[in-house]
Amino acid sequence: MASRDWRRSDFAFDLPPELIAQRPGEQRSASRLLVVGEAGLAHRRFVDLPELLAPGDLLVVNDTRVIKARLHGVKDSGGRAEILVERIEDDQRALCQVRSSKPLKPGRQVQVADVSLRVLERRGEFYLLEFPEGVAAVLERHGHVPLPPYIERADDDGDAERYQTVFARHAGAVAAPTAGLHFDESVLAAVRDRGVEVATVTLHVGAGTFQPMRVENVSQHRMHAERYQIPAATRERLDACEGRVVAVGTTVVRTLEGAAASGADSGETRLFITPGFRFRVVDALITNFHLPESTLLMLVSAFAGAERVRRAYAEAVADRYRFFSYGDAMFCTRRGD
Repeated sequence: MASRDWRRSDFAFDLPPELIAQRPGEQRSASRLLVVGEAGLAHRRFVDLPELLAPGDLLVVNDTRVIKARLHGVKDSGGRAEILVERIEDDQRALCQVRSSKPLKPGRQVQVADVSLRVLERRGEFYLLEFPEGVAAVLERHGHVPLPPYIERADDDGDAERYQTVFARHAGAVAAPTAGLHFDESVLAAVRDRGVEVATVTLHVGAGTFQPMRVENVSQHRMHAERYQIPAATRERLDACEGRVVAVGTTVVRTLEGAAASGADSGETRLFITPGFRFRVVDALITNFHLPESTLLMLVSAFAGAERVRRAYAEAVADRYRFFSYGDAMFCTRRGD
């Protein structure tokens, strides 16, 4: 089917709630790995990943760093407000989601501990807030790790480490690029020993990644914008790669394929990948298990084939894999075009 023929309900599946991982496993690379390819399905461990790679392959990771983007405040009227920073605009302004009983008007104040934030304007579903003491300083002092809504607990000290990849460098994400959470230094070393180079891109994951699709016709959905950067060194490695380009996560896929479509190695992307999309860069994908009817599941289905992914998810549910951000992973090869 062409992408315009797909319905949101085509990507629905039943998931027992107990399979939603509420905490990370004891060791990053001890997670399970479901291999999805032309030969069918295979059950492995993430520590086995280097065996699935070949000399000359290029592994591309997202080095964004998650900021403490969630704030709890009180409106000047006395009501509660929960703030989730979507994007830092400059030193003193940030674009935010605000959950409160009533919409906020420009000029209103939200008190976060000893800091008063001012509402400057509304931009669609977001608010532009002023942080008089600086955005970074307020988040560092009062912010919480922005765990996804399906993790039904408050963040704790362990999340500050485990909801961050070992290669996180550039602060700006409000959600982790979760496929990268499975890597530890020993797996990265084994990958390099295999003759596989590791390159980085940066895409700051926005809160929009958790927004449900509100239309049934997939072609009517508009993706949120996210900022990305492909360093010159990574571009050189991509151009020189004689093996496969292996993307660690959907954010890397959107970065590389978005840049291929636009011709720009930095900027914003709204690329929405659905079945029927023609991939130009990525040959293999490491990814977590995603929410039903989500744009991320649609991307994986476009990459590996919708029917193949449907079978893989059914197998994962039957075999009690752990799902979502702190869950297990898949290794997918690209479907034949």
